[in-house]
Amino acid sequence: MYFTTLILPNLHLPKQRQPARTAQQKLTEELSKLKKKSLVQLGECFGKFIPSHHLASSKSGSHSRNRVFSKQNTFWAFLSQVLDAEGGCKEVAVKFQAFVAKSSGKAISCSTSAYCQARKKLDETWLENIFKHLSQYLSHAACSTRLQGRRVIVVDGTGLSMPDTVKNQDEWPQQKNQTLGCGFPQAALCACFNLANGALLSYELGNKKSHELPMLRQQRGTFEKGDIFLGDKGFCSYYDQSTFKDKGVDSVVTLARRKPVSASNANKVISENDLLIEWPKPKYSKASSYSKADWELLPETLPLRQIKVAVTQPGFRVQAFYIVTTLLDEKLYPADEIADLYFERWDVELFFRDIKTTMGMDILRCKSPAMVRKEIMMHLIAYNCIQSLIMDAIAHTKQKARRISFKASLQTVRLWSTQLAQDMSDKKRHDLVRLLYQSIAQNIIVERLGRSESRAVKRRPKNHQLLTAPRHQMKPIPYRSKYKAGNA
Repeated sequence: MYFTTLILPNLHLPKQRQPARTAQQKLTEELSKLKKKSLVQLGECFGKFIPSHHLASSKSGSHSRNRVFSKQNTFWAFLSQVLDAEGGCKEVAVKFQAFVAKSSGKAISCSTSAYCQARKKLDETWLENIFKHLSQYLSHAACSTRLQGRRVIVVDGTGLSMPDTVKNQDEWPQQKNQTLGCGFPQAALCACFNLANGALLSYELGNKKSHELPMLRQQRGTFEKGDIFLGDKGFCSYYDQSTFKDKGVDSVVTLARRKPVSASNANKVISENDLLIEWPKPKYSKASSYSKADWELLPETLPLRQIKVAVTQPGFRVQAFYIVTTLLDEKLYPADEIADLYFERWDVELFFRDIKTTMGMDILRCKSPAMVRKEIMMHLIAYNCIQSLIMDAIAHTKQKARRISFKASLQTVRLWSTQLAQDMSDKKRHDLVRLLYQSIAQNIIVERLGRSESRAVKRRPKNHQLLTAPRHQMKPIPYRSKYKAGNA
């Protein structure tokens, strides 16, 4: 027996088909698809350096719910913000608005509220783990072939400025000679870099009262046996050089706070400008930057090597200076190679220029200490991401990492990421990333040896008055019209 179903005209059977979806339901479905996608296509460039489990949503607490600004989307949005030329939250909100409009045909609000709230929920420890993963990835990449192939870690400090808020002032006070309300909070940053490829290995953040030496001691875990520590005269310390030596780390620093040892008082004269010397143990005082227990563990003498370097190249402020090092073997480590190594110490200033000037970390934007720390970490993560991209780009070439322009690589990522955001097949996207690597490898910096430029600024500043009192106390200059009352 066969059964048939009679469907009469104008008779609605709910079970025969689904009801028509409303516009709100369609938009909700489109937004749910967007939640599963990355906000920007920076993941195509940097995804291989940051494991996916680091970007997975939390099981509970912040970023555990399935929102548009998920943990992954917020991270990539924050990273794109520090990589962009403007770097404002509004630009990220408008970028996301365009991203949604392209996919769903609907224009959502371009308010920055949701994005800023999502940034606040990012955990500092989580960002620190991502930074450590990138540092570990780059820690031994492109080690130097000079000085017996040992890794050289160069250390230096710099300053950062941020918005003048009460909380920022409490954490990082401004200079004492500035009137309250007329200055900006100042933070101090001490960082360790791999000299061969510019990778940022570790950092410590302090205020104007923080000296570089104590901040360096908090980063001793960065150094491994066989490394060489390279620093300027601010790091010339009996305690630190002795401590590094006990760990199997040699140091190369310029002489400071001690007089050079003459040839008559040297243990051995290797050459006229190369002496083997001994430093006596300094006396302990309350002003010492280490405890008395640490002082008692120091040896009574520290064997060192003193090298006098004559500067004949024009453009330098000094004509001669002294290097003290624990590299005592003159055959393995000739004096000329050590002097050339210290000449490369200037690269750390270029590393800071890439982070502060090229990436815009010199003047921060966030108004609370917690967000300032996150902003700094995101800049350092972005810096190491670019360095990782450079290392992969030159993996099959004979170029050195320091010959690739960081600024040109950053510009390449900015412009190519818009092309990677287009809809395309996986094969085409893979080919596009490969061409991106080729483009980065072509950004070669031309060597200009012996170039000397005067330290002077040609561009004149605008003739504006200086803020000598809090802004609300300064009376604005009244506007005077050139027309009198009654004139046409």
